[in-house]
Amino acid sequence: MIYRILADITLVAHFAFILFVALGGLLVARRRWVAWIHIPTALWGALITLVGWTCPLTPLENHFRRLGGQAGYTGSFIEAYLISVIYPRGISERGWLALGIGVVVVNLVIYGWVLHRGRKAKG
Repeated sequence: MIYRILADITLVAHFAFILFVALGGLLVARRRWVAWIHIPTALWGALITLVGWTCPLTPLENHFRRLGGQAGYTGSFIEAYLISVIYPRGISERGWLALGIGVVVVNLVIYGWVLHRGRKAKG
């Protein structure tokens, strides 16, 4: 039971990581210091996607699932609603490339907006 809980916690952390990578720049608009955490995190997330690496959270989650006697993702609310977001099926190599580029573009737009807003407030 504990391993299944640890696997679910890892899955939620994975989802939170993905959200932070994609949209964490919005937090920078409120707290500029978050950029020191978000920029390297976003670069890491984009690199994982663009190069085709496996996020370390994936094998960790699978390890906990195996220890908990699970072979797949069935049975819990978290698994039913978040897995398809974190692990989309049928995405081609081109699709992953588009996702990685999309993360970079979205964050560049957000940071551009934050910088523009900061300059406007000063002037």
